[in-house]
Amino acid sequence: MPGNGGSRWLALSVLSAATLMVVLDGSVVTIALPWIQRDLGFSQAGLAWVVNAYLIAFAGSLMLAGRLGDLAGRRRVFLLGMVVFTVASLLCGIAADRTALVAFRFLQGVGGAMASAVVLGMIVTLFPEPRERAKAIGVYSFVQAGGASIGLIAGGVLTQGLSWNWAFLVNLPIGVAAIALTWRLVAADRGLGVREGADLAGAALVTGGLMLLVYTIVQAEEHSWSSARSLGLLTFSLALLAGFVVRQAKAAKPLLPLRLFRARAVSGANLVMVLMVAGLFGFQFITALYLQRVLELDALWTGLAFLPAPVTIAVFSLGFAARLAERFGARHVLVGGLVLVAISLAWLARVPEDGQYTVDVLPVLVLMGAGFGTAMPALMGQAMSGATEGDSGIASGLINTTQQVGAAMGTAVLATAATTHSAGLFDAGVPEKTALTAGFQLSYGLSAGFVALAAVTAAVFFRRSAERVHAAR
Repeated sequence: MPGNGGSRWLALSVLSAATLMVVLDGSVVTIALPWIQRDLGFSQAGLAWVVNAYLIAFAGSLMLAGRLGDLAGRRRVFLLGMVVFTVASLLCGIAADRTALVAFRFLQGVGGAMASAVVLGMIVTLFPEPRERAKAIGVYSFVQAGGASIGLIAGGVLTQGLSWNWAFLVNLPIGVAAIALTWRLVAADRGLGVREGADLAGAALVTGGLMLLVYTIVQAEEHSWSSARSLGLLTFSLALLAGFVVRQAKAAKPLLPLRLFRARAVSGANLVMVLMVAGLFGFQFITALYLQRVLELDALWTGLAFLPAPVTIAVFSLGFAARLAERFGARHVLVGGLVLVAISLAWLARVPEDGQYTVDVLPVLVLMGAGFGTAMPALMGQAMSGATEGDSGIASGLINTTQQVGAAMGTAVLATAATTHSAGLFDAGVPEKTALTAGFQLSYGLSAGFVALAAVTAAVFFRRSAERVHAAR
């Protein structure tokens, strides 16, 4: 890895830009969905697969990609992932029919997973000194936290100003530049060697189990959780993942060394990530619907309405998070940030039918940005605290996997709750906007519950003694 400070920070900028491109992709495409449906003739159920194909491939491939980075070299896996993602983006942008677009979105998800899974491990290696590492993780956390909101803005601009195709084609110049600059700025790492973890059975179990789990979650709105189909798929996916755990316990060279979970901080961080993202990813989805269907904003103004969130996240994650963690400890900063986020979501649970953006939404976005901007870097630091040089790729892939599972779970639960509640009220004769608002209020309440539970989990799992050990490294 680059040895001088300037080149390391420049390398971080390139890795962050590439990560931002992958994070943006999900929310940019979300804004473009109505135009994609119109031009390619998707049914409403079929349109969901433009999102689901990517999400299933991305979430299912992250852990395997992270371990491949440890074995074959993280820079090599990152570059290959960027090539696949960029080429798939081009193919999505020129897709002429529904089947092709869904297939290329799946390929795009695989490439995005390969690139994303190893970035945090590369950053940890680039910045071994604790204070610099905290700042670097703050940059990465801002990209992860603020990227989706920025994507909503970019999606509105690109879709309304040009066409839905540019939601994908915009990735081409960014991808090419990221590949070239990474090749130049980030030194190659040899990795442990594929033979050190060539657990093909484990790879098949974890990839198949995760893909099936995410597929089951995203299909929950169409097929209820109580249906035999959903219960059967959920049981099978959990059986595959249980088989993976058993396999890792017995394998001489496991894909995922279970010793990582002996670190209380690592186990707690991944559990907190699932709960936190379940609340926040669902919040973003529900808020976009509230702004469009209740406040009647168009796609561009909906995207711009989210702008205060990434700005506030940037201020706190880049300007204050590292110093706060150094002074008060990661545990206190994380719990405090999560409490702020939970309060924000509880505030939204009273959002009115005749609401105003400046009164009912804007203050919440600022408060939430402050909480999330301080919590996310602390959480990422804890997630990587138990990783060695040879395990940083799989640790990075693991925390990214739990993030995606949380996003899928949160969206499915909150969207289903909102839709079911609103539909019941509408069928009972309640006016449409009133019914929609009531459904959104319920979802916000559930979001607040997810994040509050994440705060309690963080308080229980993370100990002051562990923080002092980690800070002394």
